[in-house]
Amino acid sequence: MPQSQTRPDAQAEPAAERIATLDLVRGLAVLGILAVNADGFAVTLSAYGNPGLWPFPETGVSAAAQWIVDALFHQKFISLFSMLFGASLFLVGGERGDVRRGRLLRRRLSWLVAIALIHGLAIWWGDVLLLYAWSGLFVMLARSWRPVVLFRVGLVLFGLFSLVQIAGPLSLQFAPADVQARIAAQMTPAAAQIAQVKADIADAAGSLAGAYRQNFKAWTQLQLSSLTIFVFPTVGLMMIGLGLFKTGFLSGALPARLYRRVAAAGAAALVVICGLTWTDDVARMEMMWTAGVEGLLNPLIGLAYASVLILIWKAGRAGALRPLAATGRMALTNYLAQSIIMTSLFYGGRGLGLMGQVDRPMLWAVVIGVWALQLTWSPLWLSRFQMGPAEWLWRSLTRGRRLPLRKPG
Repeated sequence: MPQSQTRPDAQAEPAAERIATLDLVRGLAVLGILAVNADGFAVTLSAYGNPGLWPFPETGVSAAAQWIVDALFHQKFISLFSMLFGASLFLVGGERGDVRRGRLLRRRLSWLVAIALIHGLAIWWGDVLLLYAWSGLFVMLARSWRPVVLFRVGLVLFGLFSLVQIAGPLSLQFAPADVQARIAAQMTPAAAQIAQVKADIADAAGSLAGAYRQNFKAWTQLQLSSLTIFVFPTVGLMMIGLGLFKTGFLSGALPARLYRRVAAAGAAALVVICGLTWTDDVARMEMMWTAGVEGLLNPLIGLAYASVLILIWKAGRAGALRPLAATGRMALTNYLAQSIIMTSLFYGGRGLGLMGQVDRPMLWAVVIGVWALQLTWSPLWLSRFQMGPAEWLWRSLTRGRRLPLRKPG
């Protein structure tokens, strides 16, 4: 790990701790996550990710819009975000033998739990921060492992999860015909299920009480699976990210030819994913095992995206990417702001109540608008302040004292 690019002292000023490539990749990740989460704001969890329950016909431009999300965004950016979070555990906590920084890391994760609960219960059900805090408790114990060990364990945890997603659906091809027919029938939404989804959407869009009622129901369902099942691949990705940071990959310290190779491998994987998602989203020849294949390849594509940014940075042409880096420096603020903006548009009572009324093409317009807003406001904010408001609050709570927010002078 290139020690010259970061200061190990936990009390260092925020500006001194910055690693340019991490900010760039983090900015890309937080913007990409919105493109995937947008469906979850526009409908309730009961309709999220299920074409048969989406309130608009999944054909034509709408199908193409969903294909863009699945092919270019889905799981790529949350994988990147998870890997970056693994790296941040070392940046804050250092080696396991560092008692003082280890205590700081535990406080940081504890306060993240509080932030996650507020976000998930009071703003939006699709919170990922609680899963990160929970997963971080395991990864922090491994932060002194050698990169090769982190890679091996991380790949096993993540790979096994993906292989199960592939093997299960594939095994159904060898099941008796009546079993296959029964499963196919179960996957087709029944009239009662469609009616329930419509009722849920109307409830969330109709009033503040309905919005929070549906939000709490969705949050409970999501956290039950996140904290018991999705913790395994998330821990795996965090370990991989920690290993990548220790080798210097995420800080841009390795030769450019390595990043070009990763970008090329990711491009090849992206071609495969584009074909599989086209088959699912546009051709409607849905094959359940494709989700596992996509899940297995998506982190590689995410690293390819990161490699392209790092190559631009290494070539000395990162000036045009400064708004993206600023967005990454305020990743927590921008992540929470996305939820506040989107729920203000789609939830009833506290917003416009547009849930169930915005199709995918128009939803893309909303996403691009939020991107433009965050790419504009992040550098403007950081021109006067040292960090984002959410980052300032989190760091102040972690340190147990009020940190300076405004830049000197």
